[in-house]
Amino acid sequence: MADAVATQILVDDTRRAVFKFTNISDGTGETGVVKIDVSALSSYQGNACTSVAIQTLDAITVGLGLTLLWDATTDVVCLTLGENDFVSFNFARFGGLTNNAGAGKTGDLLFTTVGAGSGDKYTVVIEVLKYYG
Repeated sequence: MADAVATQILVDDTRRAVFKFTNISDGTGETGVVKIDVSALSSYQGNACTSVAIQTLDAITVGLGLTLLWDATTDVVCLTLGENDFVSFNFARFGGLTNNAGAGKTGDLLFTTVGAGSGDKYTVVIEVLKYYG
């Protein structure tokens, strides 16, 4: 079996995108799973989205932790959520959490679960600002 995961794109316009991610684990968890693939987002005037900045993040974790990573040759931790967390972050007031990964930076955002057991779960809603070029 595998974790029961879902990704919903709630908004994908020229300036921003909003995603909802869910996971009900069977105990296997997720490791480095691409959740936001910038190359799959809508383009603007023929320019592809190359990176995003997290503006807001609302999440609940039950029984597991969750690490968000910026994809690169060596992934960079963006944010860590603890086990049994309920959080609401607004990073927009300072421009958002930007991708500070180095060599091999793709612009993508990855999820890795920590300590996932059968029946553990998360729900995460993320709003991002899109960048082009």
